[in-house]
Amino acid sequence: MGSNQKILVIQTAFIGDAILATGILEKLYKSHPTAQIDYLVRKGNDGLFKAHPFLNKLLIWNKEDGKYKDLLRLLKAIRAERYDYVINVQRFANSGVLTAFSKAKVKIGYDKNPFSWAFDIKAAHQVNNGLHEVERNQQLLTTISPGEAERPKLYPSDEDFLKVEAYKTSPYVCLAPASVWFTKQMPKEKWIELLDNIPHSTQAFLLGAPSDKDLCEEIIKTSKHSSTTNLCGALNLLQSAALMKDAEMNYVNDSAPMHLASSMNAPTTAIFCSTIPEFGFGPLSDDSTILQVKEKLACRPCGLHGKKACPEGHFDCGFKIDIPLTKEGQEA
Repeated sequence: MGSNQKILVIQTAFIGDAILATGILEKLYKSHPTAQIDYLVRKGNDGLFKAHPFLNKLLIWNKEDGKYKDLLRLLKAIRAERYDYVINVQRFANSGVLTAFSKAKVKIGYDKNPFSWAFDIKAAHQVNNGLHEVERNQQLLTTISPGEAERPKLYPSDEDFLKVEAYKTSPYVCLAPASVWFTKQMPKEKWIELLDNIPHSTQAFLLGAPSDKDLCEEIIKTSKHSSTTNLCGALNLLQSAALMKDAEMNYVNDSAPMHLASSMNAPTTAIFCSTIPEFGFGPLSDDSTILQVKEKLACRPCGLHGKKACPEGHFDCGFKIDIPLTKEGQEA
């Protein structure tokens, strides 16, 4: 692939999906370092990639600015680029339209996409095949960049690291208790139990969006842990990733913060409630632990994604998780 080759990767799903797809960017750059690589994401996820060192251009789908109007704007811009390769990691119609009518020389995507009839190269996407999602994603690259899958990676800037430097003066852990989905979020009471289990000499930072601030404040007020700081809304995603990088441990749900930790190869304890690691979205860091209910529950998993409420009304997959003695507690 020559230096004048142009590649567009499309992943317009949520934060975690956009992070996992960076494994594709890593693999393409490793195999074709002189190619122009562009990335299309939804508005809100773009902040993750603004300082990315080898991305040529970031295309942003702003659904709030008229979903289809903005899709047409993007299509016009994509067609004007005349990409050599468009690699679509999404399986839905909107991204399918952009791919099918992109005028790219080679269009690559999943066979489940409604517009896959227009793709030149198609791959199957099977959740229960023992592969991690990053491996499933990179099956799209078999013909143009074969070999083992690359891990997802984010690149916080020097300014991002500088922003969190003051928090790194002593050993610390990070906790991200919230999730968009109720059944992916370990119950508040269990987070309090976990926080109580961390030595007081270890600083605990609670991370999340501004909307998570009240939940984290409740956890801190009820907990007996004396060295806690609520950073919800104080850090952007890349700054959070920069803080997680040097933590003794990062305690996260099966949600976006888990993928942030993976992108930094940061120590991770990933908590799975209604979902299971076998779906292929687990932590990828070298130092990774899974925390989940030990009891075999007939209702678990209740779906591939989280739900707004427990379908059975008891949420045993969350409340019956045993909180072990933390790594920091064992070392204290």
